[in-house]
Amino acid sequence: MEAVSAYIGLGSNLQSPVAQVESALVELAGLPHSRKVRASSLYRSAPMVAEGDLAAQPDYVNAVVLIETTLSPHQLLAQLQQLEQQHQRHRERRWGPRSLDLDLLLYGDATVVSSDLQVPHPGLCERNFVLIPLFEIAPDLRLPDNRALADIVSACSRAGLTAIPRGICG
Repeated sequence: MEAVSAYIGLGSNLQSPVAQVESALVELAGLPHSRKVRASSLYRSAPMVAEGDLAAQPDYVNAVVLIETTLSPHQLLAQLQQLEQQHQRHRERRWGPRSLDLDLLLYGDATVVSSDLQVPHPGLCERNFVLIPLFEIAPDLRLPDNRALADIVSACSRAGLTAIPRGICG
């Protein structure tokens, strides 16, 4: 199988979020049948809140990484979920706090719809904490529906999103 470009979103807001994301970036480089190509800067973002959810939670640290992989989308998802478990990820509630969240954003030009995986990621075009880091590492990217990422980002608000200075994240 030929290697496919896959983009993965990373997020954490518990247990030293910068360290969680930095650790995951290193671990993603070690995925089987995969190679890390590029990673974005780290960004701080306000948490998404489910309707009616008033529980306060800390800000997130987010990044996006590009890997080349020969794993299938579902094999890659299994590897990502295994990494989340190594970081003591608990799925208590939608958009709740977490030590590590790894989302398969894009898998080449593929569209995947199954009970456990949807690619492109369903929230991709509405989340500045994904769009801005993705654009940082892939400014010429076109989505599977042929829309230019640059066009989507140009209409994207950057409210609540701040780059984390390099001195803070090593």
